[in-house]
Amino acid sequence: MNYGAIKKCDVANGPGVRVSLFVSGCTHHCEGCFNKETWDFNYGKLFDSDVINAILEALQPSYIHGFSLLGGEPFEYKNQLSLLPLLKEIKSQFPGKDIWCYTGYDFEKDILDDMCKKWTETYDMLSYIDVLVDGEFVEEKKDLSLKFRGSSNQRIICVPESLKGDKVILWDDTKDFSIYYKERIKQC
Repeated sequence: MNYGAIKKCDVANGPGVRVSLFVSGCTHHCEGCFNKETWDFNYGKLFDSDVINAILEALQPSYIHGFSLLGGEPFEYKNQLSLLPLLKEIKSQFPGKDIWCYTGYDFEKDILDDMCKKWTETYDMLSYIDVLVDGEFVEEKKDLSLKFRGSSNQRIICVPESLKGDKVILWDDTKDFSIYYKERIKQC
């Protein structure tokens, strides 16, 4: 797997200050995508153990709230295989930090009803993710007022609660994180 970028002080892709990884490779090709260069699976640099170690080091400071995984598309099968060891290590070393993942796939239809039935890695990957932002970006539904998503069709899903309850449980996006951001951003 390749990756396009690592942001060590990201405040746009989940609550609080986060470390974010943008993987390469995406077959969705959403019109209006902000990150078209990552559609190419060969874009960027090779994702290897040195990159994993750099991400783990970047997650160490107490002001880092969590990790965000974006793309490209993290749920492309090739990417799942490379990301599983990273997600497992993050949860092991930093159990108090949350993991967010952005995908163009639909949680129920594509991930649970298709991928999980084909590949055990998909369910394993879900088991490490706290929050999943699902659905392709739709240019006609673009809304800059939305927190942590680009278009109104996308959902912010609490993964453990949804898997446990066998129904989609949405994340409470009405919280005001501005105070949290101001305290944490000073430390970057």
